[in-house]
Parts: sequence; C-alpha cells; structure tokens
Amino acid sequence: MPLPKQHTYTSEDYWNLPDGQRAELIDGQLYNMAPPSRMHQEILSALHWKIRSYIAEHGGSCKVYPAPFAVNLDADDKDWVEPDISVICDHSKLTDRGCTGAPDWIVEIVSPSSSRMDYYKKMNLYLDAGVRVYWIVDPIRERTTVCDFSGDNVPVMFTFSQTVAVSIYPDLAICIDDLLNG
Repeated sequence: MPLPKQHTYTSEDYWNLPDGQRAELIDGQLYNMAPPSRMHQEILSALHWKIRSYIAEHGGSCKVYPAPFAVNLDADDKDWVEPDISVICDHSKLTDRGCTGAPDWIVEIVSPSSSRMDYYKKMNLYLDAGVRVYWIVDPIRERTTVCDFSGDNVPVMFTFSQTVAVSIYPDLAICIDDLLNG
C-alpha cells in the first residue's frame, strides 16, 4: 500500500528516507516494505548462494545482489525498487548507489503484504523496463512463476518440487525444495 499521496516523489525523497526505513519508489509513489519472514530469508539466502555459486563456477562475470539493493529502472527518476535478488550482467549499469537500468534477472519472494505488488505492478514495471527474466517465488503457495520477457512467452508456474530452467543460463536449473532441504 502506498504512503499517503501528497505529491509525486522523486529519487531525492527515496534517498532521504530515515535510516532503517525501507520503501520502493514506483511511478512516483513511495511504498513501505514490511520486514521479511524467516522463510523469505531462507529462500533468499539459498537462491542467492545457488546463483552466485553457479556464476563463479562457470567463470561468469554477472553480479548477484540480494536485497537491500537499489535498482533505478528508469531515467525519469520515478522508479527505484529493491528486488530480493538482482542479477546484472552489464557492469556499466552498476554505480555506488546500486543499478541504473534493468537487471537481466530479478527474483521477488512474495510475502502476504507484497503479493499484489509482485504479481501485477512489478511484473508490468519489469517488463516495460527491459528485465529479461522475472521470477516470483511464493512460499505460501509453494510455487515459482517464471516470466521470460525475451519473446512472446507467457508466465509459467512451477511447484517448489519442480526443477526450473533459467533461460539466461542454459545449463542452470533450480529446484526450490532441493535448495531448502539440501
């Protein structure tokens, strides 16, 4: 839910939030972020480790950042998000403040308070910004929705027990159950 709309917020407002207050700036509106659950953090840690290990083992140059990590999706200065995991392959997008431009792969882990935001608002925002792959990992429903924006692909849902191929890495496949129980 957005904070009360007094005006259109900018990156200056975003960067001047009080220490410890987490929010995202989407379409000029600030949205508070609730603290993550334990399960959210377990999934985040396991996925981050898996992706980072894969890239390192294969000599890749892409960078993997877990939240909190600021991503400015537009040049209009109205969209700053903090995806749970951002994979950035173009190092020219990296700045001291985070990432300027669309990451190649974004993972959002759904919490009850962020469900509508992750499934609808962010999906469209990431598509419009040029994100190549967007995963929505839903611990409550135990499913992962994969949006491969590289063509006319439609979102595909996988249960946590299914292995999901990562389209930007042809030989990487992830099973959430295996990560959590392994």
